[in-house]
Amino acid sequence: MKKSIIAFAGLLLLLGIFLNTEVLAEDHAKAALEHASAAVAEGKAGKSEALVEHAKLAMEHTLAAAIVAKSIPKGHLDAAAKELQESIDHGNLGHADVATKHAEAAVEHIKAAGQ
Repeated sequence: MKKSIIAFAGLLLLLGIFLNTEVLAEDHAKAALEHASAAVAEGKAGKSEALVEHAKLAMEHTLAAAIVAKSIPKGHLDAAAKELQESIDHGNLGHADVATKHAEAAVEHIKAAGQ
C-alpha cells in the first residue's frame, strides 16, 4: 500500500512539473511574440534603436521558452532566436529595413511554436 501511495505521489509530482514547464514556456513565448511584434512595428517606423531594444527582450523570452520546449516548438524557437539575433545585429547598424524583415521572420517562428 505504501509503495502505491509513493508511486502515485511521484506521478503527481512529475505531472505537476510537466504542466508548470508547459505554462512557463507559453508565458515566455507570449512575451516573446509581444516584443518581437513591437520590434517589427518600430522597424517599420524606421526606429532602429527601439527595434533593437524590443528584439533583445524578445530574444530573452524566446531563449527562456526554448529551454523548456520540446520537439517542433523548440525548433521554431531556436530559429526565432537566430532571426532575432540578425535583427539585433542589423538594427545596431541602423539597417531598420533588414532588421524588420528578420524580426518578421522571428514573429512567424514564434507563432508556429505556439501551434
